[in-house]
Amino acid sequence: MVNPLNVYKGPDSVRSYFHPESSPPLPLVEIPDCLNPYRRDGVRIYAKMMSMHPANNVKSMPALNLLENSVEKGKTQTVIEYSSGSTVISMSLIARVFHDLHDVRAYLSNKTSPAKLRLMQFFGLDITLFGGPSQPEPDDERGGIMAAERQAKEDDSKINPNQYDNDDNWKAHIRWTGPQILRQLPEINVICAGMGTSGTMTGLGTYFKDVKPTVYRVGVCTAPGDRVPGPRSHALLAPVQFPWKSAVDHIEEVGSHDSFSLSLSLCREGLVCGPSSGFNLKGLYQFIARRKADGSLAELAGEDGEIHCVFLCCDLPYQYINEYFDKLGAEYFPTIHNEHLTKVDLYRYDDKWEKEPADALDLFFTQDDALASALVPITFKVKPQPQTSIIDLRQPLDFHDFHLPGSVNVPFVHEDTPSPFSEPYILESLWKRLEETFKAPSKELRDLLCRRRILLLCYDGDSARVATSVLRAKGHEADSIKGGFKALRRLREKSDSGFRARNDSGVEVMAVHLPNHIPVAAQVV
Repeated sequence: MVNPLNVYKGPDSVRSYFHPESSPPLPLVEIPDCLNPYRRDGVRIYAKMMSMHPANNVKSMPALNLLENSVEKGKTQTVIEYSSGSTVISMSLIARVFHDLHDVRAYLSNKTSPAKLRLMQFFGLDITLFGGPSQPEPDDERGGIMAAERQAKEDDSKINPNQYDNDDNWKAHIRWTGPQILRQLPEINVICAGMGTSGTMTGLGTYFKDVKPTVYRVGVCTAPGDRVPGPRSHALLAPVQFPWKSAVDHIEEVGSHDSFSLSLSLCREGLVCGPSSGFNLKGLYQFIARRKADGSLAELAGEDGEIHCVFLCCDLPYQYINEYFDKLGAEYFPTIHNEHLTKVDLYRYDDKWEKEPADALDLFFTQDDALASALVPITFKVKPQPQTSIIDLRQPLDFHDFHLPGSVNVPFVHEDTPSPFSEPYILESLWKRLEETFKAPSKELRDLLCRRRILLLCYDGDSARVATSVLRAKGHEADSIKGGFKALRRLREKSDSGFRARNDSGVEVMAVHLPNHIPVAAQVV
C-alpha cells in the first residue's frame, strides 16, 4: 500500500495529500445488514467513499485530471467552470495546491441553494449566476456552460476545463477510481453510479469493460421532472458527448425523496454522505429487485456464489441540510424539546459578569470613613460607588424587609418562582419581559442605566443573570451576584462580628462595630 501511515511531509505535503497516487485508496465499506434488504439473497453491498478525499467529493479526481491537462504554467491565470458545486470547489482547491492559481470562477444556476453559494464563497470562488434551467444542455448558447466556454476562447489567460465535454473528466476514473475498487474488491460483480456529466459512470464502465467484462454496470438517472443535486434525467443526457451509452448495461431512474431518505439512513448508520449517495444506492436496490423478480439475480454471482455490488458515495450531506428537511418533512427527524427557546434568551453569557457576593459588594460599595467606627445601621455606614446603580429585581415586600444600600426596586421575579434555567417557560416569559422593558426603558430606568455600572440582584441570582445578559447586549456594563440574596444570607451567617438589631421601623439591620480595614462585604451583610 502507498503511504500506509497516511502521513505527508515536506514542501509538497499537501499535493501528496490530494494526489491519489501518493495516498491510500479511499475506503470501501460494506453497508450494515440493516440497510441491505437483499443480504439473504447472497447480495453484499459496498460503499466507495469518494467523500473521503480531501476535497470531500467524487469530483476531486476529475478536477485533478482536468487541470493537470489544461493549465499552462506561466500563461493560465484564471479557471472558469460551470458547476453545481462539487467540481468547481474541487478545482478551486486543486488549482491552488498544484498550480498556485487563486482566481477560480464558478458559473452556476440562480436556483442554487444559499447554503451551497456560501460554501463556494467559503472556498474563495468568484460566483456568477445564470437564469434558465438549473441543468442547462451543454450546447445551449443561452446557458452558463457555453458562457464559460466563450470566456476562455476570448482570453488566453483563462481556461474552461469544461467537465461536460472534456474526456479528462471520465478518464480520471479509469486512471484512479476503477483501479482502486478492483484492488480493494477483486470479486466485484456490479458497479453502480449516478449520471450527471456521465463522467463517473463512463469512466468506471469503460474501465471494467476492459479489465473485468463480467462486472454488470448500472447507471442511475433522475426521475423525469424531479431533481437530485448532481445527476441528470435520462433526457438531459442525450446531448452529452461522452461515450456513456457503451459504458452502461442498464439504467435506473430514482426520485429525490428516496435519495434523501436513503442517504439519511446511511448517515445515521455511520456512512456520512449526501443525497446523490442515497440516489445511487436506491438505483442499485431497484436493479437488484428487478433481477430478483425475473429470476435472473443469481446470474450475477461470482465464483463464491455471492453478488458483490459497489455504489459510490459522492459527497457529504452538510450543504444540503435544509433540503433534507424540505424534502422529507418533520416526521423523519427527532423533536426538538423546548424549541420555543430558540426565539428567546438570544444573547451571550459570560462567567465574568456573574460575581461572587463578596467581590461584587467590595466592587460596588464604599465605606463612609466618618462613620466607620460608629455603632449605627449598616445602611448609614456604606454607600454605592459613584456612577453605579444597584437594581433589585425582587418583589416590593421583600425589598422593604432588606435591601442593599442605595438599591432601586424594579420587581420582576417572585421568591417561589423556579429558576429560569430549570423551567423553560419561565425563562421565556422572563426574557420577553426584560427585553421589552429594556428595549425602550422609561426615563427613570434610563437614568439608572445611562453611563453607569450596574449590579443586578434577585432571590437566587439566576434571573439577575438573565437580566445581565439582556443589558450587556444593549451596551450596558452590568453584573449580577452569583446566588443572589440567598448567597448574601449565607455570607451574613458566616460573619463572626456583629449582631442583629432592628431599626425604628422594625427592619432587621446589622449593627456592627468594625475597624477600617474590614472589607465592605463583611459590613454590608
